Amino acid sequence: MSFLDQFEARWPRRVRTPADAVRFIDAAGFCVLFPLKNIPLPSMYYAAARRDIHLSSGWDKYCQMIWGWKDELPHRRRAYYSKCLRGRGMFVSLKMLPHILAARDSAAAAGDHQRFYAEGRISHDARAIWQALEEHGPLATLELRHACKMESKSGNIRFKRAMLELQCHLVIVHFGAEQETAAWPSSRFELTRRAFPKQAALAARISAADARAAIACKYLECHPSAPPAVLARLFRWTKSEALAACSAKR
Repeated sequence: MSFLDQFEARWPRRVRTPADAVRFIDAAGFCVLFPLKNIPLPSMYYAAARRDIHLSSGWDKYCQMIWGWKDELPHRRRAYYSKCLRGRGMFVSLKMLPHILAARDSAAAAGDHQRFYAEGRISHDARAIWQALEEHGPLATLELRHACKMESKSGNIRFKRAMLELQCHLVIVHFGAEQETAAWPSSRFELTRRAFPKQAALAARISAADARAAIACKYLECHPSAPPAVLARLFRWTKSEALAACSAKR
């Protein structure tokens, strides 16, 4: 059975509303916003449109419908969303979020930017953004750039790079949107541990090995024949970590 056939069988109902989207994320555990080449995960676009985005004529009504959910659902604390999947955007259900956090060393749960910076795991710019959000609370993109003194063109390049660092570590989350200019609304960002305190607290009590096993179990529900190498590539685990995670739940 192909990936799309498995998708149709597992989620036969078309996603039409934010409530549908939450149910879909909860069932999948984690999914991408738009389908990504060589990343075998369900996508919100396919769940809504029931077709491959590459066969559409461009930005269609389904893109328009789901685009705001990446900001709306986390703001309503119904799901997590950030570019935490190898730099790509991913929704995570509230049930799976503690495991995803724990598998990444509970960085977002601990909120310890000093340790992360001292260990060389984040840059000076990423630390500045982290500190700005700690001090000011949720900020929209332009507000955050100004707070970190990254208003210039070169500063924007540094800002985007640092934001990606923090999202890959699940330190920050999309948290609503704000109309800062006449263009598209800007995403607002918040620290994950403040947006989802219950999930962050749970993550601190889960070992990385147990977290990986839970993630593998959820993934294998939809992809029962997937080899450990697929999970290693998706979640940046070592081969031995992926093998142990899959073996624990097979």
